[in-house]
Amino acid sequence: MLSLNRLESRWFWQPSLRLSYIVIALHSLAAVAVWLAAVPGLLKLLLLSLLCGQVGWQLYCLCFRQQPARRQGVRHTAQGWQVWQPQHGWRAVQLRADSMALPSLVLLRYRYAHQWFYRSALIAADSLEQQSHRRLRVRLKFSRQRWQAVK
Repeated sequence: MLSLNRLESRWFWQPSLRLSYIVIALHSLAAVAVWLAAVPGLLKLLLLSLLCGQVGWQLYCLCFRQQPARRQGVRHTAQGWQVWQPQHGWRAVQLRADSMALPSLVLLRYRYAHQWFYRSALIAADSLEQQSHRRLRVRLKFSRQRWQAVK
C-alpha cells in the first residue's frame, strides 16, 4: 500500500465568483455608510473615491477571472508543499499552523524560503470542483510534514 505522502497531488483554481460578489456588496455598504456619516466633505470624498476604486478593481478582476495569469495552484509531493504562480512557476513553501480547511473554504497561510512574512491564499468551494476541494481539505488536515521548514 502506498503512503499518503508519496503521492503527488495538484490543485489549480480560479478566483471565486461568490467571494467577489461578497466583496463588492460589502464595499457598497461601506460606501453608503460613508455617505451617511457626519464627516467633513473632503474626507467623505476621499473615502468614497477609495471605495469606488476598490469596487472598480474587483469588477475588473471579476471580468478577467478566466485568464491563465489569474490561475494559481498548490501541490503536495514527497518534497513537501509547493505553490504555483504564473510569474514564478512552482516554488517550495512552508505552511503555517493557522492554515484552515473548512467545508466552504480553505485558507492557506504560507511563506517562501528566505522570507520572513507570510502570505495567504483563500480557496472557496466554487473555485474548485467539489471532489478536488474535498481532497485538498483532507490532504491539509492529514499531512504529516505540513509545517516543516522550506529547504
